[in-house]
Amino acid sequence: MTISTFPQTWDLISLAPAPADPQFRQQLDLFKVRLKKLAAASNSLPAVNAQPQNIAQWVEVMTEYEFVEATAADFRALADCYAAADAENKAYRQLQAELASITPDREQIATNFEFGLRDASEADFLAFVGAAAVLQRNQYFLVTRRRNAEFRLPKSQEMLAADLAVDGLHGWGRLYDRISSSLKVQVQEKGQLVTRSPGQVQFDSAQRTVRENNFYALDGAWSTIADTCADAINHIAGTRLTTYRHIGLQDHLEAPLRANRMTRETLDTMWSTISANKSVLNQYLTKKAELMGIDQLAWYDQWAPLPQLPGAGNADDISYDQACEWIVDAFQTFSPEFGDFARMSLNDRWVEAENRSGKQQGGFCTGFPTARQSRIFMTYTNSADSMSTLAHELGHAYHSWVLRDEPVFLQDYPMNLAETASTFAEAVLGEQRLKRAKSDYERLQILDGMLGDAVAFLMNIHARFLFEDAFHQQRSQGELTADQLNQLMEQAQREAYVNGLADGGWNPRFWVSKLHFYITSVPFYNFPYTFGYLLSLGIYAIGKESGADFPQSYRQLLLATGCKDAEEAVQSTMGFDLRKPDFWQKSLTIIADRVHQFVTLADEILAKTRSA
Repeated sequence: MTISTFPQTWDLISLAPAPADPQFRQQLDLFKVRLKKLAAASNSLPAVNAQPQNIAQWVEVMTEYEFVEATAADFRALADCYAAADAENKAYRQLQAELASITPDREQIATNFEFGLRDASEADFLAFVGAAAVLQRNQYFLVTRRRNAEFRLPKSQEMLAADLAVDGLHGWGRLYDRISSSLKVQVQEKGQLVTRSPGQVQFDSAQRTVRENNFYALDGAWSTIADTCADAINHIAGTRLTTYRHIGLQDHLEAPLRANRMTRETLDTMWSTISANKSVLNQYLTKKAELMGIDQLAWYDQWAPLPQLPGAGNADDISYDQACEWIVDAFQTFSPEFGDFARMSLNDRWVEAENRSGKQQGGFCTGFPTARQSRIFMTYTNSADSMSTLAHELGHAYHSWVLRDEPVFLQDYPMNLAETASTFAEAVLGEQRLKRAKSDYERLQILDGMLGDAVAFLMNIHARFLFEDAFHQQRSQGELTADQLNQLMEQAQREAYVNGLADGGWNPRFWVSKLHFYITSVPFYNFPYTFGYLLSLGIYAIGKESGADFPQSYRQLLLATGCKDAEEAVQSTMGFDLRKPDFWQKSLTIIADRVHQFVTLADEILAKTRSA
């Protein structure tokens, strides 16, 4: 295979002038004027019915609403990209804060929309929706907004809450972003102390002493800001719980379930089926520990590569260019459109992957609706895990690409279905790598990566869910200290991992380092990843049995994510009822089979190396 050279830094200038460019300021100021004008116009929306003059006014506002939301998304995405790539640049943080300050105007429009739709009779609402093309094509959006209005505070309180959230709820999130992004870690590299950003400190070294030292160095750095992070997480959760109490929500899970357009029955079925099946993963963890020559894995051992066993070959050091080629090739095998899209994105500099200091930790994909493009942020570290992350984010970008011609409001899909597209992309890559493995040891390495993902989604993320659930229950009685949060986190990890890691090998301060707990725009950010992982795994398995038509069915599922609730989107395109355990069990059976393959293959390889 001829390896192309793929750029590792993204192009943002083709999307908009840089924030330091006076033209950028001019465009932002003009947009803010336009947004305020629409917010004012939304205050006098007429009644929802089929009267021509009322329809005309709603259509005018609706059309403008589409524009301002797309443009707001463009500005927010641009600011996030610049801030992620240069985490210590205070001007970019100030820009993010400025963009957060326009949230009340957007909330005002949303509130006026929802109250106007809520107050209409069912007959008037249906007549209204059918009276104009722009309303017809946005019917699902209008229906969901009408439904959301049932859980709104009185209008004046909604406006006050939106204003207060800029310096309250979202201010605490920005504080976490600032202090975590500026954190520095002192680690040993080749006998010298060097300074690294948290995102540069990895646990994938082949040497256990390096992993252990990195873990404790990183944990020590996070401990210096633990008390401040405890303040942030307490006030973020406290603000949400206060709001939920005033609007009459059942509990702290009702809002994230509504945001993900799914039922509590589906969530409970997913977790209960996982809990009944995931202990099989401890067989994998135990066998991996044996391969590594240790009694039991610690937290920092989870991401370690398999040891270089005699005669088994060396672990891969996967260059960025090699990873890009493998991803494109795997996607092309599934669907020419998918493969062509990936190559275009990589060649056209949609990806920021360079491994350098000063970058924000983690990875993301963000969309620019006006340009109908996406941008991907990550730090590539020449590992299979980094390659999977790149495939994951390209899956997100492809999802947005499929939806690019839909109305702006129907390009918005819930996180659980968003994570289906991204983890599906990882599944496509993983299965192709497994098929093309040239040796048993390479196959074992790939299975190790797949089962590492299973541990992440079924154990690590379950621990996050258990922690957040317990934290919100206790937070309703008062604030928790950093030590109390540590205790909750370790308890959650022990339960989620079925005590599968060594005593003393847990990560109690994980709540400090995981930025997902501090994202203020989305509550309970984590469980959608598990939902998407299991859904994508099951769908990919079905796809292998469905023939050439399956890529089109998958494309239809992605389209349905913007205009249907989660259960209906899957039922209407794939024929599964997610409220029943059957489908989840099917996905978990695939994982159990991979564990069996891993253990059997590991035993065979160990037997050969011991007899050599």
